[in-house]
Amino acid sequence: MAILKFRVFLEEDDTVYRDIAIKHTQSFYDLHAAILKGYEFDSIHEATFYRSNDNWQRGRAISLEKYDGVEYKVDPLDMIETIIGTEIKDTEQKFIYVYDFKKNWTFHIQLINVSKEENPKLTYPAITRKEGIGPSQYGIKSILGDKFADIEEKYDLSAIGEGFSDEGEDEGSQDDELGDEEGSSEEDNNF
Repeated sequence: MAILKFRVFLEEDDTVYRDIAIKHTQSFYDLHAAILKGYEFDSIHEATFYRSNDNWQRGRAISLEKYDGVEYKVDPLDMIETIIGTEIKDTEQKFIYVYDFKKNWTFHIQLINVSKEENPKLTYPAITRKEGIGPSQYGIKSILGDKFADIEEKYDLSAIGEGFSDEGEDEGSQDDELGDEEGSSEEDNNF
């Protein structure tokens, strides 16, 4: 049984990606679920895969359903019924995945490896690598994520306000520096 490894990266930023290993006999719906899991997205929105060429142009759709308001040149294939292996035509096969048509999350997917042996320790599809911090589906995600709120409460980081605190600075040295600057500006004005 062939194991296909796909790299799924954000359209805008190819440094943020997830590698997903999947059996060639699994469906596009399985790949769809793995992508959402890898990027920590919910599964309540519209989703469509598109066959793609090397220039990332959209070909035939492989969709969860036929959506109203979307123009199809030909009827889309059903994501649940379409087996991934049937759509692999190239050793570097590409697909485009669009999730949540309002937010228009667009991912580029490229086949990066084909293996003949299954890893008995993995349940397929499996996320085999995560690179970069994925986007937050509905807003801004900080590097620390939810942990930052705990740190902010513990140390009351909001009390510092904007800019830096004056902790550790000697008041006398600040006045001396200001005095020197004022003196030099007066001399400049005399010319």
